[in-house]
Amino acid sequence: MSLLAFLLSLGATCRITRFLTKDTLAAGFRSWVAGRFGDDSKPSYLVSCGWCSSIWVAAAMAPLAHWTGGTTGFQITTAALSLSYLTGLASQWLD
Repeated sequence: MSLLAFLLSLGATCRITRFLTKDTLAAGFRSWVAGRFGDDSKPSYLVSCGWCSSIWVAAAMAPLAHWTGGTTGFQITTAALSLSYLTGLASQWLD
């Protein structure tokens, strides 16, 4: 895996993890998990803990980066996710 594919995968992993665990748009998913398994269940904890969820997101991202890291589609998609994540970080610092 190239350094570029690694860095783009890192940014994409950060953004997807943040989306799943904190974003309002994914709140319905987190509520569904809590309703299905209980508020204090391990699955509920998993979908609300960035540290925990990132393991699984990264586990999916690593083979994807290995197999398709050099393709234009992978680079555009992961660049967009990485830029989105960096924009969120910048807005927290600047606001």
